[in-house]
Amino acid sequence: MILAVDTVALSTRFKHSGTSVYLSHLLSEWLKPDGTDKAKVEFHGFMAPDDNWAKNGFVSPLLKVHETGLMARRRLWFLGGMALNVARLRPNLVFLPTAMGSAPYPFVPMVCTILDGMPERLPPTLVNLGAEGRYVARMNAKLARKIITISEWSKKDLIEIYRLSPEKVQVTYLGYDRKLYNSEPPEAEASAELLARWGIRKPFILHHGMVQLRKNVQRLIQACDRVHSLSKEFDAQLVLAGPMGLGHEEILRTRETSPRRDQVIVTGPLCDADLGMLIKNASLCVIPSLYEGFCLPMVEAMACGVPTVASNSSCLPEVSGGILEYFDPLSVEDMAEVIRRALEDSELRHRLREKGLARAAQFSWERCAQQTLHVLAETHMEHSPVKKVRAKSRRRAAV
Repeated sequence: MILAVDTVALSTRFKHSGTSVYLSHLLSEWLKPDGTDKAKVEFHGFMAPDDNWAKNGFVSPLLKVHETGLMARRRLWFLGGMALNVARLRPNLVFLPTAMGSAPYPFVPMVCTILDGMPERLPPTLVNLGAEGRYVARMNAKLARKIITISEWSKKDLIEIYRLSPEKVQVTYLGYDRKLYNSEPPEAEASAELLARWGIRKPFILHHGMVQLRKNVQRLIQACDRVHSLSKEFDAQLVLAGPMGLGHEEILRTRETSPRRDQVIVTGPLCDADLGMLIKNASLCVIPSLYEGFCLPMVEAMACGVPTVASNSSCLPEVSGGILEYFDPLSVEDMAEVIRRALEDSELRHRLREKGLARAAQFSWERCAQQTLHVLAETHMEHSPVKKVRAKSRRRAAV
């Protein structure tokens, strides 16, 4: 099978995006020389002349990378550059890792990953995707032979939004980096240096991920303020670790008006090693999101053995296996009560830690990559010319 992959998400300017993380891990697993049926797949990707993503861990005889100036101009690639390169390559199958990516080449079977239904479920103030992006997403959803998504909740949403048959949508849960996110204790000296660098002291509550309105971080700040107002002994800092996203200005204003603004630490983006260490030092991780397709930060915290509480919205109870403590993300009071109980109840924290570790162990990038490749191979076989000829011959024989 000759497989063309839209690799624009691996470009330097998209390296912090969720699609980039997803595709990077898939390719890394697919290109491992483990002697499986992957050797029967010829992977093709695309790269702008001034980029170097293919040299950063993706050098493999299984992967052929084609340089194209069209990729350097996002809009050109989006509106037809990918289709033009696919027409030249003439692969058996095209894989788009996001529906908000390139317009497809219509004469080659395509599999598309749609991570969630967020653009259609949330208002524009929470998701920045214009009419053009929505149109391309809808077109790719309709034209794709198969759609891959990352939770049963997302599958339900996509079926409703795009009016798809359930058989067309396949669920493959994501994985996480087990080298970084695990239950091994953090190195004491390096941890002390990291915490001192940011003025963090234990105990602290952690939220890691994009600082944006969809993540509901402003209500998390208010919930911590409420816990303090109800219990003056509450002295835990709140640490927000991650890059600024849509609506972060409102979140920072909420922080500035907080009576505990000095206790709300904003680190910005951290390198992977520092983030893993910071998570392991946290007393509690809180996931207050309004909507998620899978929520890697929640799984990463659980994998580190950190007690974690989350909102009861979208896929969060499903992905966490229903073993966490949950709150209404629109209720500051409910969120504050769950945070208070999690900090004060040592038995609850122990249960959250042990059950979180067990649940997180069920996810892996290896399994995700294997399942994704299986969907791709299955789609190729279903729509291959050989199968069509055989089916036609059987129909003639039956007549």
